[in-house]
Amino acid sequence: MHFKTDQGNKSLNGEEAKKLASEDPDYATRDLYNAIASGNFPSWTFYVQIMPERDALNYRFNPYDVTKVWPHKDYPLIPVGKLVLNKNPENYFAEVEQAAFSPSHLVPGIEASEDKMLQGRLFSYSDTHRHRLGGNYDQIPINRSRNANRMDYSNRDGFMSVMGNYGGYPNYEPNSVAGTAKEDQSYAQSKKFINGVTGRYQPNHPNDDYFQAGEIA
Repeated sequence: MHFKTDQGNKSLNGEEAKKLASEDPDYATRDLYNAIASGNFPSWTFYVQIMPERDALNYRFNPYDVTKVWPHKDYPLIPVGKLVLNKNPENYFAEVEQAAFSPSHLVPGIEASEDKMLQGRLFSYSDTHRHRLGGNYDQIPINRSRNANRMDYSNRDGFMSVMGNYGGYPNYEPNSVAGTAKEDQSYAQSKKFINGVTGRYQPNHPNDDYFQAGEIA
């Protein structure tokens, strides 16, 4: 997945960067805020690359290596949509400092890969949210779904449960109570075949750590 800026690229030279860092460290934040406030909304085009699973088994480098970029000539960028920043926060604490982003928050149809860095982040982000915001951080308005008529949480109790704890509403599924949410089986997680022998081995994948840096340079 890639986000490419629609604003173009422009950099500061060393002297300009040093001057701003010492005299106006909030320069970039203010520039972004003022651009949004004036209606000059910054945007990024969202692209995906798609590699068939059969290609991943025999690709010339480990496609799950976070330090590698899939060559665009092999797997072209496919435009999906745009990310547009069109509103400044009205209350910085409520809308920014309490926000809980996590790579494990996935929409149906997208699943996590075997990328080792990603796998570690899937649990660590939410674990940090629980420490920083409490066990019911997903009940904070900025972290709740905006489009659902009612959130059907299976979580109950705990510190700062602020949604009435759902009274006698069941926190399990399936159940026989009329009107409760049912799991949509069309979004069931896909199955992956795993086979092999665990042990200590010398790496034998022809995974060149330096070729891509040379190609980009």
